[in-house]
Amino acid sequence: MTSKKKKQCFFCSQNVQDIDYKDTELLNRFTSSQAKIIDPMHTGTCAKHQRRLARAIKRARFMGLLPYIRR
Repeated sequence: MTSKKKKQCFFCSQNVQDIDYKDTELLNRFTSSQAKIIDPMHTGTCAKHQRRLARAIKRARFMGLLPYIRR
């Protein structure tokens, strides 16, 4: 049996309250090479910040700041 340590939420550790959709460098860290939103099991984000992150990524996609897909 392997002991897996739970990752610390990036936004909780940095004390971030609001995730800005215009900060594309930050949002790119949480998207895969195919421009999909990465699962919180891999990133370690908590449920509250994962919801805010998904909303920011979707808003940035709609505004044209992030791509929907990459080929």
